[in-house]
Amino acid sequence: MYQPKIDQSKEMESMKSVRFISYSTCLVALLCGFQKVNAQDSTRRKTIDITSTFKPVLRDAVKLNFSAALPKTDTIRPVLSYNIPVQEVKLAFQPGSLNPVALQADSLLAWKNSQYLKVGVGNNHLPYLQGAVSLGNSNTGMLSAYGELFSAKGKLPFQKHNLADFQLRGSYKIAEDHELSAKAAFRGEDFFLYGYQPESLVFSKTDLRQRFQTVEGVIGLRNTDPSAFGLIYSPSLKIVSFRHQNADSSAREENLVFNLPLQKTFGKSFGFNLGFTADMTRLKPEGKSVIKNNLYYLSPALTLKTPNLFIQAGILPSWDNKVFNMLPNIMAEITTNDQQFTFQAGWIGYYNKGSFQRFSTVNPWLAQPAQLLNHRVAEIYGGFKGTLASHFTYSAKAAFSKQHNVNLFVNDQQDGKTFQTVYSPSMDVLQLHGEIGYLKGENFNFKTGITYSNFTKIEGQAAAWGLFPLELNASLRVKVIDDLYLKADFFGWDGPAYRSKTGEDRKGDKAVDLNAGLEFKVLPKFDLWLQMNNIFNNKYERWNQYQNFGFNVLGGVIYRFNQK
Repeated sequence: MYQPKIDQSKEMESMKSVRFISYSTCLVALLCGFQKVNAQDSTRRKTIDITSTFKPVLRDAVKLNFSAALPKTDTIRPVLSYNIPVQEVKLAFQPGSLNPVALQADSLLAWKNSQYLKVGVGNNHLPYLQGAVSLGNSNTGMLSAYGELFSAKGKLPFQKHNLADFQLRGSYKIAEDHELSAKAAFRGEDFFLYGYQPESLVFSKTDLRQRFQTVEGVIGLRNTDPSAFGLIYSPSLKIVSFRHQNADSSAREENLVFNLPLQKTFGKSFGFNLGFTADMTRLKPEGKSVIKNNLYYLSPALTLKTPNLFIQAGILPSWDNKVFNMLPNIMAEITTNDQQFTFQAGWIGYYNKGSFQRFSTVNPWLAQPAQLLNHRVAEIYGGFKGTLASHFTYSAKAAFSKQHNVNLFVNDQQDGKTFQTVYSPSMDVLQLHGEIGYLKGENFNFKTGITYSNFTKIEGQAAAWGLFPLELNASLRVKVIDDLYLKADFFGWDGPAYRSKTGEDRKGDKAVDLNAGLEFKVLPKFDLWLQMNNIFNNKYERWNQYQNFGFNVLGGVIYRFNQK
């Protein structure tokens, strides 16, 4: 069929013309409508007429349901192989073991307990009182008081000894890293010079009584932590007033000791110590001139401390009554990794202060000294110490010392009841000492030791008067059962040399002594105690012409305030 050909461009133009006419017509109609609306009455209330409502609604989505199928159970057990390489750790050092060492107890001192009162009687002691009280805590401050009072009487005429001892100690933290400590003490003792010969001599009680009174005060300051510059310091000041009185004379002595130790650390191993000590003594006998004895010394030293090595290298320049002496201060310790063996060696020097108060603690029957000299010692020593099987301890030491101004005591050549203080300008001493011990917690503690001393080149004196050439000692502490404790102490010596009334050099007798005691609880606050001294009842003399008490027993009760 034939179709005429149409010009497409003309057709497109005709369609645009038709659309333009249609748009024009609509625009005219809208303008006419707008004018008509504006021409309406404006007072008529405006309303809106809704002719239809359109709510679009979405078609519900089609949800697909999945039904998963469980996997099939695998019944094949897997075989897993592991290949872990061996790890070998090699330590550069071996840690050491800690073995506590018990404090050696003195057989002459009773067991001390805080907040208690101890009362006893015996064949030689009537009465016996002892007590202690402690207050405070370690965080802010502590205060403790101790007292002991007794009167002892032996079988010999005028064999008596009276004691009154009171001490008050305290410490207080004045800052976070500083602590202030103080001590006040009084000690009064009466000794009677019963060792006169011949025994037919007649004396009254007043003629033989010798009284010592000591008043002591100490104050100190220390830093509990090193300062910002690594300094550790603990200065202290001690003042002692000592008084001696007997029927013939009296004397008063004042001692002042100032000590300032300083320590500076460099890292973890190195340090530097510097100390200064001033020890001044003034003795005023009745009716005689004043005796002064002043001692000053410094103690600078370098230290090296590692887990296995300790070395101190220093000197001790001193001024003994304005006389200069240089003393050594060198020590070394080498320890194994397990701390079970330690080798010790050193070359050291030190002083024993010459004062009437110190002499009276060594020999209470001495007369007033006519001179006060300081005992100077320069010593070279070597030895070792250690532990075995965690319970055994041992130590051994050999020392050779050159000693000057050694104070010795000899009987007076009238009746021998008093001792005169004499000095040896120079003396050589070879000393050997050994100890072994066994410690098992608080249940068992045993320790014994021996000391041998050989005195040679004694200048100015015929012998080392009153010094022991051989000493033995042993102590035992056993917890038998709960609340039952047993203790025992043994000591003995070879007789020291003494000077007879005619001036001859003689040797004293050998002596052995055994003490034993026990303590057990009977009530929550009450304990019973018993102490027996000189069980062998040996009649020996520590100082010539002064026989001991012999066998004596003492017992009583202990009341503990802090027990429930």
